Amino acid sequence: MRLIIEPDYLTLSRWAGDYVASKIKAANPTPEKPFVLGCPTGSSPLGLYKRLIELYKKGDISFENVVTFNMDEYVGLPEDHPESYHSFMWKNFFSHINIKKENVHILNGNAENLEEECANYEKAIAAAGGIDLFMGGVGQDGHIAFNEPGSSLTSVTRKKELTSDTIVANSRFFDYDLEKVPRVALTVGVGTVMAAREVLIVCNGHNKARALKHAVEEGISQMWTISALQLHPHAIIVCDETATDELKVGTYKYFKDIEKNNL
Repeated sequence: MRLIIEPDYLTLSRWAGDYVASKIKAANPTPEKPFVLGCPTGSSPLGLYKRLIELYKKGDISFENVVTFNMDEYVGLPEDHPESYHSFMWKNFFSHINIKKENVHILNGNAENLEEECANYEKAIAAAGGIDLFMGGVGQDGHIAFNEPGSSLTSVTRKKELTSDTIVANSRFFDYDLEKVPRVALTVGVGTVMAAREVLIVCNGHNKARALKHAVEEGISQMWTISALQLHPHAIIVCDETATDELKVGTYKYFKDIEKNNL
């Protein structure tokens, strides 16, 4: 695992965006062999998306031959609801780049058969050749996507009940009204993320410090699903200084030292 420590949110977002762009350009994707990108929602990836949009508008990168699969979506929330992840992605990313609509894949939280929707999503990922790079964020309790504490580390796309902590955290997007926050979501599994050829997680703020500690210094546990990344051959966590508040001094210095000459 690589741990990239940047001074603040702006610089970590810039690093992450530049890294993703470099991977897409290096792959030189074509219609026959597109670059498959896993996409998160939430506040943490906003800076990453902003940087990718900047690079696209500068002409440094094209998304014409990029295929995306989003991590999750609420169950029962209309797609055109302002807080659905469909709306989030088009508002904050897709509508600003040259991605083809048919190349965008987001789980349908209003599908008649949710189990079938999840199974078909896994099949679609496989048919696309698997995910080249899965971007993501992490919750305060160490969850990735909606794989809450206790989720199987080999789980695949499925329906998940959300914890009270997640509902409270997400209430900021619903006027802080807990009754408005969906209780159920569809989410890729930890195993789905781990099957990607590369994983890049953005982690910012003191409130994520405990999650980062468990991701980097503690053992692998289903109670901190982010810790599964320790088993991935190509996993990167990009964080800011405040997210490192609970790391040991030695751990902090080690990663700063080994990454000082890298991108």
